[in-house]
Amino acid sequence: MNLSMRWLSDFVDIDAKPHDFCEAITMSGSKVEGYFIEGSDIDNVIVGKILSIEKHPDADKLVVCQVDVGAGEPIQIVTGATNLVEGDVVPVAMDNSTLPGGKKIRKGKLRGVLSNGMLCSLGELGLTQHDFPNAVEDGIMVLDEENLRLGQDIREAIGLNDTCVEFEITSNRPDCFSIIGLAREAAATYDKPLKLHTPVVKGSGGDIHELLDVEVKNPELCMRYMARMVKNVKIEPSPRWMRERLRACGVRPINNIVDITNYVMLEYGQPMHAFDYKYVNGKKITVRTAQNGEKITTLDDVERGLDESMLVIADEKGPVAVAGVMGGEYSGIMDDTDTIVFESACFNGVSVRLTSKKLALRTESSGRYEKGLDPYNTLPAVERACELVELLGAGEVVDGVIDVDNSDKALRRIPLEPDWINRFLGIEISRERMVQILEKIGCVMEGDDIVIPSFRPDLEHKADISEEIARFYGYDKIPVTAIRGTAQGHLTDLQKFERTVSDTLLAQGLYEIMTYSFISPKYYDKIRLPAESPLRQCVTIQNPLGEDTSVMRTTTLPSMLEILAKNYNNRNESAAFFEISPEYIPTDGPLPDENSQVTLGMYGEAYDFFSLKGVVEELLHVLDIEDYDVEAVSDNPTFHPGRCAKISKDGREIGVLGEVHPLVLQNYGIGVKAYAAKLSAGALFDLRCADKHFTPLPKYPATARDIAVLCDDALPVLTMKKAIQKAAGRILEQVSLFDVYKGKQVPEGKKSVAWSLSFRAADRTLTDEETDRAMKKVLKALDELGATLRA
Repeated sequence: MNLSMRWLSDFVDIDAKPHDFCEAITMSGSKVEGYFIEGSDIDNVIVGKILSIEKHPDADKLVVCQVDVGAGEPIQIVTGATNLVEGDVVPVAMDNSTLPGGKKIRKGKLRGVLSNGMLCSLGELGLTQHDFPNAVEDGIMVLDEENLRLGQDIREAIGLNDTCVEFEITSNRPDCFSIIGLAREAAATYDKPLKLHTPVVKGSGGDIHELLDVEVKNPELCMRYMARMVKNVKIEPSPRWMRERLRACGVRPINNIVDITNYVMLEYGQPMHAFDYKYVNGKKITVRTAQNGEKITTLDDVERGLDESMLVIADEKGPVAVAGVMGGEYSGIMDDTDTIVFESACFNGVSVRLTSKKLALRTESSGRYEKGLDPYNTLPAVERACELVELLGAGEVVDGVIDVDNSDKALRRIPLEPDWINRFLGIEISRERMVQILEKIGCVMEGDDIVIPSFRPDLEHKADISEEIARFYGYDKIPVTAIRGTAQGHLTDLQKFERTVSDTLLAQGLYEIMTYSFISPKYYDKIRLPAESPLRQCVTIQNPLGEDTSVMRTTTLPSMLEILAKNYNNRNESAAFFEISPEYIPTDGPLPDENSQVTLGMYGEAYDFFSLKGVVEELLHVLDIEDYDVEAVSDNPTFHPGRCAKISKDGREIGVLGEVHPLVLQNYGIGVKAYAAKLSAGALFDLRCADKHFTPLPKYPATARDIAVLCDDALPVLTMKKAIQKAAGRILEQVSLFDVYKGKQVPEGKKSVAWSLSFRAADRTLTDEETDRAMKKVLKALDELGATLRA
């Protein structure tokens, strides 16, 4: 919301510099984003008068002007403009002047004739014909304003010197989306009287009730609908003072009627619409929900489909406006408009918001309505519009007001509890001071009750009252106190687990990333997910930012591969990442299941399948997950069919890891081998060993034995390891694989696998007989698997 300080002065007298004003009103709770002074990028441009115009001696399209700038001798300026005559008053950019955009003007010669500056057009001053309708668009700006002084700064001469303050207004303060609302805040901040104006409409006779009828069929969506009528309308430009104020607040002037509705919207915060009466078929306005399939062409010349959830303003033929959003193409003000109907209404904010989203149409009106407006504000707003019509001579106001009022007349009451407020804020101020503050912001005291004004829907609880008192008492005056009591925070088991996982992966050189849970449905195609895969059944976002974020992911792999592709395309030679993030699996209930996953990804010469496998094994080791099974997987379409494995324990799947399929890499534009893993964080959490016990260092020596066995190439090493552990019994302390050999000395289809076994007893020194018995059992178990002792 932009606030014109010149406009603000109509309601409250503030004698403060812009910076001081911004600081003071920010401290009282109205956040200021910044301020700017109109025309601050214009320097040394003044008012001048054309004394004479002569043809340039060496250029047919140039003329030489003598210009009086109010300072002694006239100056000479060469121009190519054709719209000038002697006696015109024009903007003159003097030597060493600055125009918008940083353009510098210095004296020089044009075709051999000295020019001491430049005569300015609208565009060169950063203006348009909307700001000065009578000016020539492609020629020099001729000033027709009265009381101009030669040599006067052009910014002052044309009113381009207002100070504009930009506010960031929170959605719970719809009253501050108006000049009056901000004036009320400024008056309370500076403890100045607020000068509110009560609109006065003289009228011209007649009765609107004889010319128009209004029916509201959905009172829950339209709390109040008011209408007034103006006849004998004269469409013309608005006066300069109105155009200046609209421009300062960021609104483009158009014509007097449209400008009046925008002016009232800015001043009162009440959106208004002006209907051309001759296009109101049947002379009746009906406020109703649309019928499914109805269409309307809005003022932006776009045909839009409606449904029964949308509130519309309709005549006997159909919708003429989308309530609170935008009018229809025939509801606007034309050059031949003779009679208009001013609409001032209060619509349900949620309904306007949903309609605006469905139609992908957001306007100044919808932005205000969706925050919840005050139904009491509709009457003064429409009266102000009619007052401005009479003030500008834009038409004759028909007597009478149509008012369909379905609003709740009861004002909210909150008991004033000074002792509670003082304890809550940690201050000591009197009840009288509290009452004084509350009355400054529009509250009324009735006994011990605070009657909340209708324009403050955010005041609902005594804590809200405390906030109002605190911000005008002064946040900086509230003493600093230490937190009372003790707070003992601790990590949950899940938080400890996630930190352990994160620390373990970071220690192995992986970088943690964070990706969006919203993805594009096309991501499933990129990872070659089958069309019938249940993972394609995902939660769809109703109001997505775009197609790329339209569904909630059911697998985290596409997100990781997107990050790998981005790094590869940025020419990073290698990269390794991990993420702990959820997948969202649809359920029959209202919410999906959120399954947290640990996702790994890496590429580059420093990494291969065994690098990824080693990272996963180290993570399992840190979590004390042992005796897990690793099984080859060849049917996962995202991974290479010969380089993918599934990890499980006791029948529960932990995750999958492997080399990414070449076709998937091609889809992502990754030109090197890449590796990925997806582990279930829930399975890791459940299978971890949470309670660790101290084991003293062994007192007795270990006995080591090495064996090499010959087996089928297809026999998994892990299967052999489990057989060794089971056969050796409790005295087996450790078994390690130290060699796998396939070569000339080994038959085709066979491999040699060498193991190192360490035996130890906790209570004695093992004898050779005990170790030999254990070894015989091991060799027997291996023989049952088809692995024989290598000669």
